[in-house]
Amino acid sequence: MGSTVRQPARRVRDLLPDAPAGAVALTLDDGPHPTWTPRMLDVLRTHQVLATFCLVGDQARAHPALVRAILGAGHSVCNHTMTHPQPFSRRPRAQMRAEISRAQEAIVAAGGRSPRLFRAPGGDWSPDVLATADELGLIPLGWDVDPRDWSRPGEEAIVRALSVARAGDILLSHDGGGDRSQTVAALDRVLPALRARGCVFVAL
Repeated sequence: MGSTVRQPARRVRDLLPDAPAGAVALTLDDGPHPTWTPRMLDVLRTHQVLATFCLVGDQARAHPALVRAILGAGHSVCNHTMTHPQPFSRRPRAQMRAEISRAQEAIVAAGGRSPRLFRAPGGDWSPDVLATADELGLIPLGWDVDPRDWSRPGEEAIVRALSVARAGDILLSHDGGGDRSQTVAALDRVLPALRARGCVFVAL
C-alpha cells in the first residue's frame, strides 16, 4: 500500500468536495460522556450546528443511549479506537487493528451506524496507523484548528483559538476525557459568532 494510503483529511473538502462555500466542521473527541455529551448536544441544538463525534468504543459500549442521541440529532460519528491508547503509533499492528475493529463493532452495536472515518488518539499518525485504517476501509480524519481544550486552558483561550476558524477548516474539541465545562461554555459563545460570520457547520 505504502504511498497510496491517503493522508488524514484536514480540510472539509478533503471529505466533502461538494460542501457549501462557507462549510466548517466541528469534531468532538473522546466521548460519549454521561455529563458532557448531553450538555454538548444541548449547545449544538441551540445554535443549530451539526458536528462529528469521534467516539471511543469503551464509552460507546457503556453509554449506547448517548450514541443514539448523537445520531438521532443528525450528527455523524467517527471511530476513535476502543480504549484510546497512547502513543498509538508505537503499538504493534495487530493491536492497532484490534483497537479500531473493536471500536467499530461497539459503535455499530450502540447506534446502528457504521463510521466511515477514523481518528487516531492524539492525532498520532504513522505509515502503520494509516495503512491499518486503510485496510479496515476507514478514512483518516485530522484537523487544522486545535484549541487544546483537553488541557483546560480556560474558556477565553478556547474561544480565542476557535474564533480563527475560516471556511474549510476542521475544528477539534472534546466532549469526553475529563471535565469539559470550559469547552461547552466556549462553544456556546463561538458557534453563534462563527455562524454570524457566514460559517456553515457540516457533519463529516
